[in-house]
Amino acid sequence: MAITQALPNSFKKQLLDGDQDFSSAGGDVFRLALYVSTATLGASTTSYTTTGEVSSGGGSNYTTGGKALTNSGTSVVSTKAFTNFANVSFLNVTLTARGCLIYNTSFSNSAVAVLNFGADKTATAGTFTVQFPAFTSSAAIIQIS
Repeated sequence: MAITQALPNSFKKQLLDGDQDFSSAGGDVFRLALYVSTATLGASTTSYTTTGEVSSGGGSNYTTGGKALTNSGTSVVSTKAFTNFANVSFLNVTLTARGCLIYNTSFSNSAVAVLNFGADKTATAGTFTVQFPAFTSSAAIIQIS
């Protein structure tokens, strides 16, 4: 079991089929869910799953399904199209997460991106923040060349 950073294959097809809308105004609704190191997520992930997700409750304010993301919209610089999200914070949580899944609630909870944090990250009765890179063609979380 592992979390392998990837843009899922199903997401790539959905982009070509026009099923994903990253417009900042009136676009789809995206969420981010946190996962433990034993989760199995990667290129073959097709949709949101609770299997391997960080537990909700138990004194933590993490809720199954994660949190809604604020989409930065889309842009193109030279030959690269890209999109990104604002940082998301989970407040007053006690948890350990190894990665996360970004998924589209407007399109059957379909998987958009699997992110691996590189190591377990923890918060103890504090704030757990997933910080996204800058909204630029060289740094944005989703880039298409």
